[in-house]
Amino acid sequence: LDVSNQKAVAKVAQTILKQHRKIDILVNSAGINLPQRNLRNVSAEGWDEIVAINLSGTFYPCHAVLPAMREKQQGLIINVASWFGRFPNELGGPGYNATKHAVVSLTETLNIEEAPNGIRATCILPGEVATPIIEKRPVPPPPHERARMLQPGDLGKTILFVASLPPRACVNELIISPAWNRFFLGGLETSKN
Repeated sequence: LDVSNQKAVAKVAQTILKQHRKIDILVNSAGINLPQRNLRNVSAEGWDEIVAINLSGTFYPCHAVLPAMREKQQGLIINVASWFGRFPNELGGPGYNATKHAVVSLTETLNIEEAPNGIRATCILPGEVATPIIEKRPVPPPPHERARMLQPGDLGKTILFVASLPPRACVNELIISPAWNRFFLGGLETSKN
């Protein structure tokens, strides 16, 4: 599914609703960045692509499931943002930093507007995770550094934790990082100018 395609997202949501009659949980975890990501080298097309996937691609699924969740007066939306959603860094670049900040704000707005409808939203902000997106860094980290990062299963367990809480509990925001947090300790690969 191309989450930047609003019509495709709406069609998938309708297909799920037709088959299951409800959507209890939505997890938005799509995200991209580009090797040419900094103000000195990001293209307008690159910027648009990052915004389309990271921000519009989070909004469209929310928009598609909210009517059904409102009707049932319950639902949980989990948006995966990034460490950069709270702590911008040159490594993220302006498009990634801005869109991940926007995902945090979108999640806060969901809680503000949808709490009366029994809908909860959580924003998870992971630090470095050894997923394919790090291949898009200007200087991808070596295997020994990837081994110390959060792993996809760690995020899966985090999402399961949030999803397993009772409807009376809302985790508004959860920041998770590797114990070997290179944003604190240093050692991040830097782009070559």
